[in-house]
Amino acid sequence: MTSRHVARPGVALGTGALLIGGLAYVGLADPHRPGFLFPACPFRALTGWDCPGCGGIRMTHDLLHGDVAAAVTDNAFVLVGAPLLALWLVTRWRRGRPLMPVPAMVIIGVAAIAWTVLRNWPGFPLVPTFAEG
Repeated sequence: MTSRHVARPGVALGTGALLIGGLAYVGLADPHRPGFLFPACPFRALTGWDCPGCGGIRMTHDLLHGDVAAAVTDNAFVLVGAPLLALWLVTRWRRGRPLMPVPAMVIIGVAAIAWTVLRNWPGFPLVPTFAEG
């Protein structure tokens, strides 16, 4: 009898090492300052607009330093949405349900589009600050 989930300790250890390394880099290097080495957002480069994920790295840096107010300003959508989505996915996985049914994908897509329009609206207060090189 085979298990639906095969334990792969090498994959788990590698993923954990990458996650810890990435968090250490984001925590030690300040993405708010020029010289932070990370690729530019292609959506922002093409449109000039902040995408739903813009500010996510700065948000993570702020959270690692305990600055929740700055994290909200950098990306409130990801700050609230990512933990809720993770909790929902884990709950569905534990119950043996499909992880991402079509209605959920549509809702997430509509929410991301709405957030993109809202955060790029002139005068919207939650706008991340970008380091200019």
